[in-house]
Amino acid sequence: MITKENFNFIFDESACGGCGGACCTGKSGFIWINEAEISALASLLNISKDELKERYLYRLDGRYSIAEKPYNDGAACVFFDEINKNCSIYAARPQQCKSFPFWDRYKGLDANLNELCTECKGVKKL
Repeated sequence: MITKENFNFIFDESACGGCGGACCTGKSGFIWINEAEISALASLLNISKDELKERYLYRLDGRYSIAEKPYNDGAACVFFDEINKNCSIYAARPQQCKSFPFWDRYKGLDANLNELCTECKGVKKL
């Protein structure tokens, strides 16, 4: 179980194996990735940073986000493995993905936290 100061929930990472990739799928959004993460991901995929940017990223307001693909009446990260239901770039996933579910929007007992508990089987309110 993982806890973090100022968060009113615990996270059981063992639930990830059976969730089907809920944090990688659902509503469309932004998957921000910085230059260092772009370099690491390009290295993992054995392609150039320029090729990675052209094929898998898009630029918005001076920042890069990982592209999405249509999935189950919603969207999925382009790197979501639909067969294994997990992240195909786990070793080089961006910090945004690594820090989930401990995002600022989920601090406190409010509608956002209720939404998170519904979407993520590993999250339990304290």
